[in-house]
Amino acid sequence: MEMFKPFPSRRESLTVAGAVCVFIVITAAFVGLRPEHLLMVSVFLVLFFAGKPTRKLAVGLLPFFIFGISYDWMRVYPNYEANPIDVKSLYDFEKSLFGINENGTLLIPCEYFALHHSAVADFFAGFFYLCWVPVPIAFGLWLYIKKDRRLYLRFSMVFLLVNLIGFMGYYIHPAAPPWYAINYGFEAILNTPGNTAALGRFDELIGLPIFDSLYSRNSNVFAAVPSLHAAYMVVAFYYAVVKRSHPAIIITFAILMCGIWFTAVYSSHHYIIDVLLGITCALLGILLFEKVLMKINGFERFFRRYYNYIKA
Repeated sequence: MEMFKPFPSRRESLTVAGAVCVFIVITAAFVGLRPEHLLMVSVFLVLFFAGKPTRKLAVGLLPFFIFGISYDWMRVYPNYEANPIDVKSLYDFEKSLFGINENGTLLIPCEYFALHHSAVADFFAGFFYLCWVPVPIAFGLWLYIKKDRRLYLRFSMVFLLVNLIGFMGYYIHPAAPPWYAINYGFEAILNTPGNTAALGRFDELIGLPIFDSLYSRNSNVFAAVPSLHAAYMVVAFYYAVVKRSHPAIIITFAILMCGIWFTAVYSSHHYIIDVLLGITCALLGILLFEKVLMKINGFERFFRRYYNYIKA
């Protein structure tokens, strides 16, 4: 029997309406309602009620919607209220593991790149960092459009799981990025504005305030460990390999993945330690989903029902 009806049922409509109302009320009360919140709600509602194909897409995109909401809702209870902020010990640990001797002075890699950089490296660094979210999401949509819905669902749910693991890391160990220690020292100052760090040189090269506009909206700079910048392309690369994608896609993903890892350190946004923990976070998410969650009968049934709802 076809389980997907041309129009949403009364129960589905009420569920969606209720969820949207809860989202708006909580966001307005604790975060502050912004135009992008209303845009996200509008996009979801239009997709859900427009017709059968778009409703499948709206439901299929839920892992990405939940990711965005989860990240935004961390403003409700900032991670630095859960545990002390690490500024100095992470800096010292990075120096002890990866310190570079520069004329008798031991520098962390970020400090070294602050002294040794080039316009070419600045340009590619900016390019790589602009890919960290759009490319994985585009890959997921490509899987969906190509009607490989089962693999799409595995990818999107792992993407969400990796983010949730990373967000847990933010609360377990609130930490300042390298640019903070370099610019402000080792005292944690709350409400410190976001900073483009070395990515500002990319903005200067192209004459557009791309990263300035992105990082000026960052209300919590003490969420550097693990580096989710380092994690996302690991997930995309893994599922591109699983799909046996064209070698050009796999090679491109590998280059982007390594480029983002390098840029995270080159731009002073992350320590090498952060990057390694981000990679670990991605691998842990993949392992937990594929080897643990998918082996649990209740979760496997949920996955199967979800797949049947969105399948082509």
